[in-house]
Amino acid sequence: MNHKLFYILFLFALLSCGENKVVDQAAIDKQKIEDYLEAKQLDALTSASGLYYIISEAGTGDKPGAGATVTVTYKGYLLDDRVFDQGDFYTGSLPSLIKGWQEGIPLIAPGGKIKLIIPSALGYGNRAAGSIPPNSVLVFDVTLHYFSEK
Repeated sequence: MNHKLFYILFLFALLSCGENKVVDQAAIDKQKIEDYLEAKQLDALTSASGLYYIISEAGTGDKPGAGATVTVTYKGYLLDDRVFDQGDFYTGSLPSLIKGWQEGIPLIAPGGKIKLIIPSALGYGNRAAGSIPPNSVLVFDVTLHYFSEK
């Protein structure tokens, strides 16, 4: 038997043995978020990207643009309330932050407070990040202190 044909048949047999499941991580995250909101009795808005957010204080003045450098106080935790990070007066450029922050922080002005419930695709995706497991939904409480535009 030709070696190429043998490997093709072997590969075909391997692929057809088990179930090929396609995981819809966005649907999994959405269900996790909806269960979290229900358990915590929270009412959140949802963006087209799948970001959930609750603005508790809108802040005053202009809102940061997509390229802004923001200074925030934040607390980040998983859906089981395990805190993985927090910071006071952290300064960062929005384009260098996770997509959930890039989209969520510009929804408030200085002095504003927002809770971001971020599906994994807008966070770290299927990669682990420190103590954050792969495919994790992230929750952040963020207060925007001020920002500067480039």
